[in-house]
Amino acid sequence: MNAATEASGKKLTGEYLVENMTPAERARAERVEQVLPALREQASAVDSEGAFHRPHVQTLGDAGLLGLIVPEAYGGMGGGLRDLCAATFALATACPSTALTFFFHCSSASRGLLALEAIEAGLIDDAEEPAVRAFAEQVLTTMGQKRQWLANFASESVKSEKAAITIGTTASKVEGGYRLNGVKSFGCATGVADRYLVTASLEGFDTAEGLCTFFVERDAEGVSERQQWDAIGMRGTATHGIVLENVFVAEQNAMALPGVFTRCMQMSRGSFVGNQVAGVACYLGAAWALYQYTIGHLRSKKFADSDKSVGTAPYQQVLIGDMLNDLETALLWLRRQVELESAEEPILPKQEVVKRWRLCKGAVAEAAYRVGTASLKACGTSGTANTGVPARALRDLAMGLVQAFPAERGRLMAAQMEIEGDEQAAFGTRVA
Repeated sequence: MNAATEASGKKLTGEYLVENMTPAERARAERVEQVLPALREQASAVDSEGAFHRPHVQTLGDAGLLGLIVPEAYGGMGGGLRDLCAATFALATACPSTALTFFFHCSSASRGLLALEAIEAGLIDDAEEPAVRAFAEQVLTTMGQKRQWLANFASESVKSEKAAITIGTTASKVEGGYRLNGVKSFGCATGVADRYLVTASLEGFDTAEGLCTFFVERDAEGVSERQQWDAIGMRGTATHGIVLENVFVAEQNAMALPGVFTRCMQMSRGSFVGNQVAGVACYLGAAWALYQYTIGHLRSKKFADSDKSVGTAPYQQVLIGDMLNDLETALLWLRRQVELESAEEPILPKQEVVKRWRLCKGAVAEAAYRVGTASLKACGTSGTANTGVPARALRDLAMGLVQAFPAERGRLMAAQMEIEGDEQAAFGTRVA
C-alpha cells in the first residue's frame, strides 16, 4: 500500500491491479471509483437486454473519463496506460460490457497520441505534418474537450491466414474528400458513439502502406448498422458493426497520407496501436469481482446440520485455492505486461514486448475463465440462474477466449517470433 492509499485509509478497486499509484494516478482512479455504483446497478439489465445502457455515456462523460488518457492540453485528464488498465479493471468489476466498450473508446486516443509522437520523432515530413497534426488534435479534442464517445472500427469479418485483422474497406479519392465502402464487423458502441473512427485502405494499395483513418459521423448518409447478434457474453457492448455504402468523408476528417498510419504505429510500445493490455484487464476485473462474490456466498451459506459455512468443506476449499492461484497468475502476467509497456525507459525491445503480449493475453483470459468455472462449481445450483452473478460472469469471461484471437493463436505467433525472429503481421489489407 502506497503513502496516498495509507493516507486515505481506503484501497481503490483499480489499486488491486495497478500498485503503487502516484497521487495523480490515484486522483484519476477515484473518478473511476465514483461511477462504479451507477454501472453496477444496471449490469444485470445490460446483460439480459443485450444492449449498452446509453445513460452511461453521460455518467462517464460527467466524470471526465472519456478523456482519461487524453493530455490536459486537449481537455483530457492526462492519464496513461497504467490509468487505463486500472480503470478498465475497476469498471469491469461493476459491468464488464461497459468496461470493454469504454476500453475501445479509449483506444481511439492512439490515433492522436501516436501521430503526435511520430511527428516529434521525425517520422513525419514537413509537407505531411500539418495534416497529421490537425487530425491528431481533432481526435484528442473530440475525446477531451468535447467529451464525445468514439467507436473505433478496424476489424472486419474477412481474415487472412497470417493476420488477425484484414482491412477490406476501401477509400476512393473524390473531389473534396473520400468515398468509403466496406463492412466493419466489430467495434464497440455501434449506434451509441457520437462519431466513428474507421480504418480503410486507399484505393490502389494492397499493403499496409495504404491504411488510413477517417472520421465518420454516426448518422452520415450511407452508414447503417449490421444486424445485432445475440452474443453469449459481453452482451451490452454494441459490437455488431457497420456497413459503409459510398459514404463521403470530407478532407479535414481524413488522415489519408500513404504510409503515415504505419509510421505512427511504430511509436506503439506494444502490439498494433498499443493499449490492448487494457482490454484484457476487463476480463481480469470481472474474474476478480466474481471471486469476491463467491467467497461472500460460501461464507454466508450454511450447512443445515452443523451451521458451518459451506466454504469450510474440503471440496469448496480446493476450488477456492484454484481460484486464488488463477487470479494471482493473471495478476502477475498483466502487471508485468503493463510494466513492459509503460516503463519510462524501455525494459525490453519492442519485438520482445509484443511476443510477451501474445502470451499474456491468452494466459490472463484463460485464467479468468477458469475462475468462472470454479465459481460455478463452488456455488452449485444457486449459481446457475441465467441472470445471476456466476452464470453472467462465466458467459462474459468466455468472450475473452476468442476476442482478437484465441490464446492458442497467440502462443503460436509467439513461438513463430521466437524461431523466425520477425514479428508476424498484426494486420493485413485486402482490396475488394
